[in-house]
Amino acid sequence: MDLAKSAVLFFTLSSLSLVEGLDNGLARTPPMGWNSWERFRCNIDCENDPKNCISEVLYREMADALADGGFKQAGYEFINMDDCWMSKARDAQGRLQPDPLRFPNGLKALADYIHSKGLKFGLYQSMGLKTCAGYPGIWGHIEDDAKTYAEWGIDLVKMDSCYNLGKKLFGEGFINMSRALIETHRPIVFSCEWAHELNPNFTEIGEYCNSVRDFEDMQDSWDKVLFILDWFASMQDILANASGPGRYNDADFLIIGDFTLSYEQAQSQMALWSVMTSQLFMSNDLRDIDPKMKEILLNLEVIAVNQDKLGKMGKRIYKNSYFEVWTKVMENGSYAAVIFSRATDMPHNFTTTMKDLKITDSPLYSVRDLFKHKDIGNFKQNDKLEVSVNPNGVVMIKATPTNNEQNASLWKEGK
Repeated sequence: MDLAKSAVLFFTLSSLSLVEGLDNGLARTPPMGWNSWERFRCNIDCENDPKNCISEVLYREMADALADGGFKQAGYEFINMDDCWMSKARDAQGRLQPDPLRFPNGLKALADYIHSKGLKFGLYQSMGLKTCAGYPGIWGHIEDDAKTYAEWGIDLVKMDSCYNLGKKLFGEGFINMSRALIETHRPIVFSCEWAHELNPNFTEIGEYCNSVRDFEDMQDSWDKVLFILDWFASMQDILANASGPGRYNDADFLIIGDFTLSYEQAQSQMALWSVMTSQLFMSNDLRDIDPKMKEILLNLEVIAVNQDKLGKMGKRIYKNSYFEVWTKVMENGSYAAVIFSRATDMPHNFTTTMKDLKITDSPLYSVRDLFKHKDIGNFKQNDKLEVSVNPNGVVMIKATPTNNEQNASLWKEGK
């Protein structure tokens, strides 16, 4: 959330050495799904805007769209509620409850419906006295709320940090929540928002969270996409060492299909978020999405780069006035590379080689364009690869080593 945090966030394990880290076997590849926040925010006016308000109707319809529109088959499996789903007060037993007017059938019934579609159900909470929008927070109720989530059939908990009480709450709260979720014996992905903390230890954080929101909230803005991208590049060595199967970075929402991104910009966000190995959560209106934007979101070749089981985070290896290049190591000796242009005037040509792309494990690679779905050809280390990149656009390739017999011959020839 972008609402003001009430205290500087801090993480420490020094007094919690007996607490076990998160080892729930989940999120072996980056989680994928849909979340309501960026697109629908805290719209609770169901009387005047029933189509777009935060209600069980909205989440049921998004579950239908995810299941029936090809998204589930592509790997998007979570329908995630964000802030403003709750009643303003807990019940007489101190339990959380959804707003009774907007969720008249309760969350167990909603979870059952989402599960009937072959999908998973997530919700939002904040590790403080209140959520960012002022609804009941989890502090003082960690174990009870975790049990409630399990009873409802929740599959993911996204934990924010608004209205926290300072460092003891932030450190102990998140760690205790991680433990409480494991103790429910239900597989629940734990997604943590550690944004705005000063000098966090991402490796230690990853011991307790399946995904980690590292930086600022996404807005429906190309400038915000670039701002988040640049931060990830500046932190890439630290983040790459902390990320991997079971503990992925979260660059925040894909805004593809909302109001501001052009076609080229949408391709760029999809490619860059995938090569960074961020979790992929859309926040858009799947009921009425532009078919061209939907095609980007359903690009199975690009998604496969994100979901590569090796789980390595891609890094920016080159940047000049127009271009930057990101490269990701993948399974079986393959690589993905994104050539991204920040030019705004016209398409520009970019010439590179496998060696320049730091794709050097094999003497010969078969290269494929993942947006054109077209094989480009075979390239030795110093062969020139020239591409034309549209303004704010990308060319995304996958380089796969050729068969071992060819490789051995080329190595012998010294090529």
